[in-house]
Amino acid sequence: MDEDAIDFVVAAWLEDGQWQVSSLPRRTALSTATLTEALTAQPSEGSVLGLLSIAEDFFIVARMDGAKPRFLLSDVSAAADWPLAADILDGLGLPIPEDEDLDELMPAGDLTLLADLGMSGAEFAILTEDVDLYPDEVLSAVAGRLGFGDQFEELLDAPA
Repeated sequence: MDEDAIDFVVAAWLEDGQWQVSSLPRRTALSTATLTEALTAQPSEGSVLGLLSIAEDFFIVARMDGAKPRFLLSDVSAAADWPLAADILDGLGLPIPEDEDLDELMPAGDLTLLADLGMSGAEFAILTEDVDLYPDEVLSAVAGRLGFGDQFEELLDAPA
């Protein structure tokens, strides 16, 4: 996968009850192994979230609880073209969809991934199903709902 196709990789975690948000190098999103390694390197006492946008086409939310990663892929059809998305489907035990299944937007993973942080599975499902939203808009809404929207926006607006 070309690093230039990765729009952004952001890590977020709670430290002393306050959200900390940091941009990660694009190369951390080349595989699930490099992504989970980068997320576990963050100085969190609990979970670390990874928010990724790829080619302004799909997004990934990763959650590290200790050494066990959990993922939500916004659209399974991305696995046909993107190795990271295929890695996630493989980790979830799901096949890469056939061509006839690629017309419908369908997320894969745990929609309740963020429920204990304040975003229900139903809210997350509504966002993932909105075909009019770009990945950065969905992830911005997620960050806002969880309480670090301003930090997330500042990070994305900062010069590269």
